[in-house]
Amino acid sequence: MADSNEMTINLIVLGRTQTGKSAAGNSLLGSSDFESHWSPSSVTTCCSLGRSCRISGIMRRNGCELALRVQVLDTPSYPHSDLRKEHVRDRVRSALAHHFGKEGLHLALLVLRADLPLCPDERDHTVQFIQELLGPTWKDFTAVLLTHADKAEEAGFSEEAYLHSASSTLLSLLSSVQHKYIFLDNQKNIIKEERAIVLRKLLNFIRQNNYRVLPVKHSKE
Repeated sequence: MADSNEMTINLIVLGRTQTGKSAAGNSLLGSSDFESHWSPSSVTTCCSLGRSCRISGIMRRNGCELALRVQVLDTPSYPHSDLRKEHVRDRVRSALAHHFGKEGLHLALLVLRADLPLCPDERDHTVQFIQELLGPTWKDFTAVLLTHADKAEEAGFSEEAYLHSASSTLLSLLSSVQHKYIFLDNQKNIIKEERAIVLRKLLNFIRQNNYRVLPVKHSKE
């Protein structure tokens, strides 16, 4: 908390190359802080922190409106086209400790493409990576962002129909994180109302977790 009338939530985006991590971060911030474009190789090579302006009209407490600030840590993808797993992991750990070492992390957002099937090997490697970063309680502090949701919509799938037809691999992952997931179309600039809906869903996940934060330690500790 910055003061009694304001809340800051700390988020990190994780995922594979070209899933839309950086674009999702920009959507949450309502900005273009992070470089995001199509590329035949991984675009993000370093971690960077983006901060939103004060956002009103999102949440209330004890009958009073609270202003919201969002901090998003963008990260290199894993697997990465140019960086070894150890390099990505160490960079992310260091950035987590540097930016969220005092306040802690509210949610890690695992970014997956809704228009591509999730294979068991990909899930296993991704889960192992997140476990190495966040520790044994990672499930309590992880939500899934399903990007490129417009592709599913264009194919005639509602969110309910999409999940009904989804692979058991994806469904088991969603179950493991207590069904904390959000569909996001980040191929276009997210409008204010859609952003508010996504932020309210994230706040609801945080509320369900009793506003706990995950402590992140410096690598030397």
